[in-house]
Amino acid sequence: MSVTFEPGLLRAYFVAGSQDVPGKDLRVVLAEMLQAGITAYQFRDKGTSTLTPAERLALGRDLRDQCRAASVPFIVDDDVDMALALDADGVHVGQSDERIQQVLAATKDRQMFVGLSCSTSAEVAAANQLTGLAYIGSGPIYPTVSKDDADPVIGTAGLQALVAQANVPIVAIGGVTQESLPAIAQTGAAGVAVITLLTRNPQPERAVQGMLAAF
Repeated sequence: MSVTFEPGLLRAYFVAGSQDVPGKDLRVVLAEMLQAGITAYQFRDKGTSTLTPAERLALGRDLRDQCRAASVPFIVDDDVDMALALDADGVHVGQSDERIQQVLAATKDRQMFVGLSCSTSAEVAAANQLTGLAYIGSGPIYPTVSKDDADPVIGTAGLQALVAQANVPIVAIGGVTQESLPAIAQTGAAGVAVITLLTRNPQPERAVQGMLAAF
């Protein structure tokens, strides 16, 4: 059964693909994060990933089933065809990915929510004109090591301005640490989307609890 979008799902949003957990099975990692209490999961398998399309689809199916069993939304990054094939709960696209209008049209009849990356006021203004957008991902808030093509850092002041402007909830992404959670929460963001805070943390449970406490 698909998960209906509501802003609380953005509180502790885990993003990861096979490239983010070298030497580990992403299925095992996701199981640990679901147990810790994440509120959403985005399958972002790209960059240095060595999976074939068939392997990626099979992995995605297993991850989706895990999320479904935990009633946590399963979101696919940047690939509306895979999102449709996996019957994902949501799809997230960036400014340079597939055109957002096409994605909204393709998912309209599938009860699939759509998220869009926006890092500037102009991008948020354009997003405000869209019908059917569920949320915006904004950042990087701080310098990040997990995206080679990251936009310039916007900081918490930049984030706060975008939150005030946007018509939909914003999830903050990029360089988020446990220490920065209170400052990010003060901007009015709905939550944080993280990769390394969980994948490179010996105590990811504490980090998830920190996110849930902050938002």
